[in-house]
Amino acid sequence: MELVRRFFPSFEVASKKVKQKSGRNERLQSLMILFVILSFLVSLVIPLGFLFSQTLFNKAGEFVGLQNFIEYFGTTSLVSSLQNTVYVSSMTMVISVGLAFVFAYCLTRTKMVGKTLFRYVALLPLFAPTMMHGIALMYLFGNQGLITKGFFGAIPGWEIDLYGPIGIIIAETIYTFPQAFLILYITLQHTDYRLYEAANTLGTSKMKQFLSITLPSAKYGVISSMFIVFTLSFTDYGAPKVVGGQYNVLATDIYQQVVGQQNLSMGATVGVILMLPALLAFIVDQITQKKQSSYVSAKSIPYKLSSNRTRDAIAFLFCSVITLIVIMIFMAVMVAASVKVWPYNLSFTWEHFMFSSMTGDGLSAYKNSLIAASITAVVGTILTFLFAYSIEKIRKHYGVRKIGYLLSIIPLAIPGLVIGISYVFFFSKPEVSIFGLTISNPFHFLYGTIAIIVVANILHFYSVAFVTATTSLKKLDKEFELASESMGVPFYKTFFRVTVPMCLPAILEMAMFYFVNSMVTISAVVFLYTADFKLAAISIVNMDDAGNLSSAASMSVLIVLTNIVVRVLYGWAVKGLTKRNEKWKSLKA
Repeated sequence: MELVRRFFPSFEVASKKVKQKSGRNERLQSLMILFVILSFLVSLVIPLGFLFSQTLFNKAGEFVGLQNFIEYFGTTSLVSSLQNTVYVSSMTMVISVGLAFVFAYCLTRTKMVGKTLFRYVALLPLFAPTMMHGIALMYLFGNQGLITKGFFGAIPGWEIDLYGPIGIIIAETIYTFPQAFLILYITLQHTDYRLYEAANTLGTSKMKQFLSITLPSAKYGVISSMFIVFTLSFTDYGAPKVVGGQYNVLATDIYQQVVGQQNLSMGATVGVILMLPALLAFIVDQITQKKQSSYVSAKSIPYKLSSNRTRDAIAFLFCSVITLIVIMIFMAVMVAASVKVWPYNLSFTWEHFMFSSMTGDGLSAYKNSLIAASITAVVGTILTFLFAYSIEKIRKHYGVRKIGYLLSIIPLAIPGLVIGISYVFFFSKPEVSIFGLTISNPFHFLYGTIAIIVVANILHFYSVAFVTATTSLKKLDKEFELASESMGVPFYKTFFRVTVPMCLPAILEMAMFYFVNSMVTISAVVFLYTADFKLAAISIVNMDDAGNLSSAASMSVLIVLTNIVVRVLYGWAVKGLTKRNEKWKSLKA
């Protein structure tokens, strides 16, 4: 080393510069990890802590311990809501997962025509708020519904009691079907065909292969989809609000307790109860994902389709029926939005899209949703990718990064209503008491602004976006960071020049995911919007309450069309990136 310093006097200066850069990089990386943890403390841990603590006090603010839970389970009407919620969610789970499994099986295990169309139509409900499904059912099966009454008077045998459990179950089935289908579609695509080859060699019948190979290999996906569907329907607010009638569920109970009766303590109690199945579903889903990933090995062979005209015809018929039902739901809303007075004056009009009625704030609410969704998409994508990068790529502070990863996954188990009400308890207070010490709340300024809506949306949808970002980052070769460090290149330059460009498709997917879900959500923001800043999904509920269903249908159509446009733009952008990368690879070769 002494000889190196003698013959290369600039070596010591260069090494000092590298050490300085390395030290600066380490400090910046430590600050990034610290920012991740502090962000979750403010947006997740502390608000949930205030929610749990609120259950220990009564309406007057007096400490009562577990009395609120005792009172809840001692109140017949509240326990009845819990029973109703379990019943509706269980029925939705059985119907939705059953239909989704058959639908996914038809798309993955047959040679029927029209698979692309069937897959796209099956995903359409993802672009619509849950209230829209209820509105469509009202126009189809309500007192003046298209199927109930038709154009030529009442049709015997079509009368159903829509406003209650039947309407909620149908609406929730439409809402949860795409989520279950996506999980099962991916699950059935990853079956090892070698098992079927062995079964064919042994002369095993197709039915026995289905029972002994297909179902066991798909069991973890089925279990995961069952718990996810149960949780989604258990915590949904939109569908029960529109077609629930007098049939109370937990989600509507929270709203009634907090907004209707101003009983925040009981609202917090119901929120904690609402979170229990979500936590159970989260634990089960994490276990099943690990089991599923270990079920398929690197030597697995993709499933090979065989021809069978009878099977393909039956599959085509089944998928056509499901597709027609989904299209009918969307067409019913579009017709309701574009005729003057259903069912008395069926002439076409754009009047309902003008939102001349002041109920729901009309186009102003739609514009607010566009603003909130756009900010959520931009800010949420940036923060999520930075957080995922900090947890996945920074090699120091292993224990702290593990905590950050755990906090990043937890929001998946927190219902939107619980996030909303916990934000009310924390951000609405100018002063907070911690360990008996009352201090000023530095985050109180967020309450009643668009910022808190954006924060709630980001947290609500964070986990799925985080997993997307983490999966993309795991695919990158670690040699990029190691080479940069050895050459003394700051990690942030590598981040912007290498990591971001290579992960751009995933980044665009995250932005699209945040935007679409922010446009349709209501549960996370129903407690946070203000009279001056209503959102499109909130306006649908207000219009429905006022009996202005045509305008509510029009707003639903606007949301769906907006989300479809965003999805199409995302598809074009990804195709452009793919072509660019292929061209770059060919030139490099």
